[in-house]
Amino acid sequence: MEFMALSMFAVACVFLITGFPVAFTLSGVALLFALLGMALGMFDYGFLLALPQRIYGTMRNEVLIAVPLFIFMGTMLERSRIAEDLLENMGLLFGKMRGGLGISVILVGALLAASTGIVGATVVTMGLLSLPTMLKNGYSPSLAAGSISAAGTLGQIIPPSIVLILLGDVIANAYQKAQLEMGIFAPDTVSVGELFAGALLPGLLLVGVYILYQFGLAFFRPDTSPAMQSTKHIGIQQIIKTLLPPIALIIAVLGSILTGITTPTEAAAIGAIGALLLAGERLHNGSKRVRLAALAFIGLIILANFFDLRMNIEMISLTNRLAIAAALLACGLIILGLGLSLRRTYQAGILREVMETTARITSMVFIILIGAALFSLVFRGLEGDVLVQELLVNLPGGAVTVMVIVMLIMFLLGFFLDFIEIIFVVVPIVAPILLQLGFDPVWLGVMMAINLQTSFLTPPFGFALFYLRGVAPEQVQTSAIYKGVIPFVFIQIIMLVMLALFPTMATWFPQFIFN
Repeated sequence: MEFMALSMFAVACVFLITGFPVAFTLSGVALLFALLGMALGMFDYGFLLALPQRIYGTMRNEVLIAVPLFIFMGTMLERSRIAEDLLENMGLLFGKMRGGLGISVILVGALLAASTGIVGATVVTMGLLSLPTMLKNGYSPSLAAGSISAAGTLGQIIPPSIVLILLGDVIANAYQKAQLEMGIFAPDTVSVGELFAGALLPGLLLVGVYILYQFGLAFFRPDTSPAMQSTKHIGIQQIIKTLLPPIALIIAVLGSILTGITTPTEAAAIGAIGALLLAGERLHNGSKRVRLAALAFIGLIILANFFDLRMNIEMISLTNRLAIAAALLACGLIILGLGLSLRRTYQAGILREVMETTARITSMVFIILIGAALFSLVFRGLEGDVLVQELLVNLPGGAVTVMVIVMLIMFLLGFFLDFIEIIFVVVPIVAPILLQLGFDPVWLGVMMAINLQTSFLTPPFGFALFYLRGVAPEQVQTSAIYKGVIPFVFIQIIMLVMLALFPTMATWFPQFIFN
């Protein structure tokens, strides 16, 4: 049975590395080994009967509804060229100083990461928009490629990230399982909002260190990052018009989660509606109705925070009646603005592209989740989880050694597997073991997210490097891309070590906010 469990995992990895579709690999390999196990009398058919309940539980999981909404938000900002305007104007703002373009790339990468949360989308967008500009202004190809790749991977750690949403759901289930196995029958819970709060400070610190590196390189090696040669000037009005709306949207999404006003799913809906309103405003180049709808949207969030807007209660005070009336008026203005934005984005051909992209990526995520559920059921039916637990617990060196080994395995798997496969297949197996050893669930989730971020950036197999290679001009050699990301990889590793030595970097802020 131990041989069967290990063989199952190895066969799945081989098929995944060869490029076979992930969802069909996981489910196909699981069914194959389940049939083989039943034929040899090693596998109980009852494990397969639990699959419909698993799928039904996934369908009813409100946290996962945030995935398509955040994907819609990021794709809408990208397709409506709001991200392009953001990058261009940020470049004009910082480009006149040495290293300014590199700094603007890091800042815009952080903002796009907070709006899209998808590594591939951010790297491709930044590569298409900023790499030619950086090369044209005399930037070193390796520095330009390294800056874009590093900025693109910030989508792993800066909330609201798709990675953190999926990881938070898996960590929450693993935390409850770990407590039940420890005999705690009233288990604590951990939410996606806590994981967002835990990742915020390390993510912002990482952005700050990236910027310091750009400053240092511009000072000691000015030939690698010269000032931008442009006669264009950017005024205060243009800065406010271009930078303020997307920043305000991101703050509204994150702030509503961290302050407890909304759940991550409700905040994702806020982000999707806000992105649609921003797209409608940009396409019309200033629409009073859309702007009025945006102000009404902000007002509705404030009203929901300070007043009880329920209409089905017996006693409603005069103040709440007025607040409900104002909320209804705000809803009417929002519907009017949304209708206008939908019409404009549809006529521009943007809405169709955004909907198709959202549906495609969401379908991919959920079909992989179903395949991973079947894989984990068969793996546990073959007692693979017991085998992994025995192997890890019996390692010399205790909990620290177990943590290092797990992180190293995830780092190496990140060369060949996407984050979705790792989160749905590997994390459910190892996370309960680590949590039983006493590690904090929020800290563990942030460590895993940064570890995967580092893996996707590390040559020669990092996913971010492949994405950039696909859109980079021919004069940018692959060796230059590899050379440029190495300093950023070292920065990532230093961040991991600091987080391991000082866990409060990830745990203080969630405790401060939620407790």
